[in-house]
Amino acid sequence: MADDVVVLKTFSNEIEAGMAQQVLQEGGVNAFIFKDDAGGMEPHLQRTSGVRLLVNRVDGERAHQLLEAITSI
Repeated sequence: MADDVVVLKTFSNEIEAGMAQQVLQEGGVNAFIFKDDAGGMEPHLQRTSGVRLLVNRVDGERAHQLLEAITSI
């Protein structure tokens, strides 16, 4: 089952990841944020390990297209 989810992109902070997640969800793609920052108590850990945006493997190509569309503006 873990093979069904892929990392679409890794961000340096949760704000950027959250904005990308919103764009994907508005485009019909379920996206999830994974971060290890000690439950929000150590936000500086986001810079070292990153904030990963995950999508289902079957939605990967569509999600990548959606993110490319907003970054090319």
